[in-house]
Amino acid sequence: MNFSDTRSNEIWTQCLYLLLSLHVVFGLYEDQIGKFDWRQHYIGKLKYGAFDSSSTERIVIATESNVLAAISAKTGEIIWRQVLEKGSRGDIKLLHVPTQGNGIQSTGNRYSKAFDIITVSGVSPALIRGWNSNTGALEWEWSILPISIEKAEAAHWFIHDLNLYHVIPVWGSHVEVTEYIATSGQQPKQTTSRISAAWITDGKCVLTPPFFACTLKDQLMAINLLSDNAKIIAKTLKSVAVDAPTALCGISSIIQDDQLYWLTSDRHMQLEPEDTLLFENSILDDEQLLIRASVNRAHSTLKVSATTVTDDSYYEAINFVSDYPETLGTPKLVAIRCRQASENSKNRGQLVCRVLVSSADGALSLIQGTKIKWTREEALASVETADFLDLTLSDAEGAIEEELNNKNEDEGLEWDVFGAFQRRIASQIGHVKNMVLHVLGLGPAPSKAQKAGLVRDDFGLHKMLIVVTTSGKIFGIDNVSGKHHWVRYLPEITNFANDQSMKLLVQRTSRFYPLAAQSVVLGRHKQTKHGIIYQFNPITGQPVNGGMVHLPYKIHQISLLHQTGPDFLKGLLILDEKKEAHVLPESSAKYAHNFYMFSAERDSATIHGYLVEFKNEKLSTTPIWTVNLGGFSNGQKIVAIECKNPIEHVHSQGRVLADRSVLYKYNNPNLVAIATHGPDNIHKYIMNIHLLDVVSGSIVFSMSHKRIRPPLHMVHSENWLVYSYYNDKVRRTEISSLELYEGKTQTNSTVWSSLDAPPLPLVERQTYILPVAVASMKETITEKGITSKHILIGLSTGAIAEMSWALLDPRRPLTSPEKAREEGIIPYMPELPMPHEIIINYNQSISNLKGIYTAPSGLESSCLVFAHGLDIFVTRVAPSKTFDLLKEDFDYFLITVVLVILTSTSYIVKLFASKKAIKQAWK
Repeated sequence: MNFSDTRSNEIWTQCLYLLLSLHVVFGLYEDQIGKFDWRQHYIGKLKYGAFDSSSTERIVIATESNVLAAISAKTGEIIWRQVLEKGSRGDIKLLHVPTQGNGIQSTGNRYSKAFDIITVSGVSPALIRGWNSNTGALEWEWSILPISIEKAEAAHWFIHDLNLYHVIPVWGSHVEVTEYIATSGQQPKQTTSRISAAWITDGKCVLTPPFFACTLKDQLMAINLLSDNAKIIAKTLKSVAVDAPTALCGISSIIQDDQLYWLTSDRHMQLEPEDTLLFENSILDDEQLLIRASVNRAHSTLKVSATTVTDDSYYEAINFVSDYPETLGTPKLVAIRCRQASENSKNRGQLVCRVLVSSADGALSLIQGTKIKWTREEALASVETADFLDLTLSDAEGAIEEELNNKNEDEGLEWDVFGAFQRRIASQIGHVKNMVLHVLGLGPAPSKAQKAGLVRDDFGLHKMLIVVTTSGKIFGIDNVSGKHHWVRYLPEITNFANDQSMKLLVQRTSRFYPLAAQSVVLGRHKQTKHGIIYQFNPITGQPVNGGMVHLPYKIHQISLLHQTGPDFLKGLLILDEKKEAHVLPESSAKYAHNFYMFSAERDSATIHGYLVEFKNEKLSTTPIWTVNLGGFSNGQKIVAIECKNPIEHVHSQGRVLADRSVLYKYNNPNLVAIATHGPDNIHKYIMNIHLLDVVSGSIVFSMSHKRIRPPLHMVHSENWLVYSYYNDKVRRTEISSLELYEGKTQTNSTVWSSLDAPPLPLVERQTYILPVAVASMKETITEKGITSKHILIGLSTGAIAEMSWALLDPRRPLTSPEKAREEGIIPYMPELPMPHEIIINYNQSISNLKGIYTAPSGLESSCLVFAHGLDIFVTRVAPSKTFDLLKEDFDYFLITVVLVILTSTSYIVKLFASKKAIKQAWK
């Protein structure tokens, strides 16, 4: 064989390998990306922030969501973002941004030579990292593993001259200071300095580099940690110090009882009483300045001013008043940068300052001059609950509704055919008149809803997304465009006890024209801990009946009444801490008769059932049953409770088997899935799953899983339950499914009664293996329940997988018998496939995915989806494909031509047929 033949064989071999390596690729068409979905990025509530000295248009941010990011000072958009580890491991303890020039910073060191961003995060171990300020890439990292975790949790950090100082206070004894070279972790000093300070007390001390200061009765005491002699500075306070002082990161100042104390080398202590919101010490033109900010809520303005520290003189360069909307909470100045205006600017030669402001609601704003340049609504990084609501009707559809609803009851006239015909003619004349005036430009002005595009579409795909956040901020977001139509901030409201999130309930939808929709947000008052309710119109965001309702009691349980009054408004049934029932509005009390409620005690794993009755114009509550799910184990606690969706419709009551018989579903609307978890002497820990009828208090089914631990996610719908967990024995994520059936004979096909329930159901169960951890789960829901159910599984990677119920069916057989094939059941395989085409958010991953919400649309085939985490994502899915909607590439021209030809042909054929019939009749 010659050289050419060998070369030819090698080429053919390489081509064969190339063909074998090719795979079929599934993906979206390019024109479909972003057409039905959108995503918005957030970074969370600010913790530290500073202007980057290496770029005049970049701000470095560290947030409470364990995020390090750089945002543009011009637009507020994210330049780069690094999401650190979850929990305490990624909690950022220190952010150091090198500064130079005349910038004013709240963190960092003015004299630093390097331009790497330095962060300290975590406790055990503490991770010290250096980041590239241009790209956000990690450049170096080293760690410190503490000897005592308790001491490490109370540790403080600060940087001076590129040296990192680790400060550990030993309460009632001394302060330990260890010096490291920030970039390498080496120790210039071999020993740790111990500064004696028997007066330090936990909760009353703070680090304000280079001072460590504490309040002791009526004195303020401080130590300079960088001083060789460590001399103690003491000052008598004008007011008795009770709480711990509040310090600003990176400056030598302390705030105590609205009094500002600052420590300098030449002037040990100064006292400045000021009724301001924030004090900041910085250097500008070789002057130490005290920056003050105050809000005037009556005029919605924010005033920023400055005075020099040396002589308390007024500094003219920093003095301006800016707009400050009421939707922003209490402000906190984070950083300020000033520069000389360019020669081409109208303010040339003057000092122009930009102020970075963080609000109590989580918003982040940049103020320049008298205006807010941009605002980032970072409250959306911590969503508590959400819901989709139908939009209002357009003016034309509203006129039709008014015509149909107008029955002239006030005039005593009957609804007859002649009157309806007369109104129909008058309505048509009015429509023609409005159309002519609109063409001529003389018609009536469109309503606010029409101007904003907030009108219902034909298929019900355009809705208002109501989002409630942890900070008490409510957003009305367009689910098609992602635009924030309205924002409301409720500073008094917070979550319920035991980390129970605030509740968003819809009392009346927009379907009852001309009545406006109404929703409520229920939570707990921050000071009194009593219940608080905010009533509002979800389409416009305007408060209803004054908006805020303060309850004189704590809320123990909440439920919407099923029946409505003449105004189609569902009442709120509230159970207080004394187990007494209340109804809002009070006129709906009669609809609460024979209403069953239940409440759960998480720590004791106990469920209580109550019966609410309306007798003698009063509501009474009667305890009717109690179930202890903890059993004899005191460590069992409730970790999850999952009810069925109240708007869910069950289309089919049974399942057709291969022998043409029907296996009827166990459709108990009062069934609730409860999961308990606790330690066990033999199996380490056990998780129990209970299906409980909350009307009768009977346990329908129970199941135990050994060596299982959270996170646990559950989906409860129709007659089935799906839940995922982590199997600690085999170290993998598993997902189990249960399906309940009455049998081949249905007890009652019309009315379900838990008090006269059928026998215990037949339970089919199966377990599958998932190749990735689960962050959230939710089922799809449609208007009539005809469409197949799919399970939306939010993965820890940020993807959302749309899993067909056929893959989770617990009746999947081990083999493939003939009966299973006739029913369309897939043979059992323990591993669930995770192909890329089932990821509904393709490459738009959601960082720190926390929850998924679904809602039906006007189309039976489509389901609306909202997912939230550090980002928010909205899309729509079609589990059974869009069987009720024409495809996008449908050829309208071709079908029109075909219909015209068929119609013309039918008339021509009809004409020839009639002629033929006449000729045959004359024969």
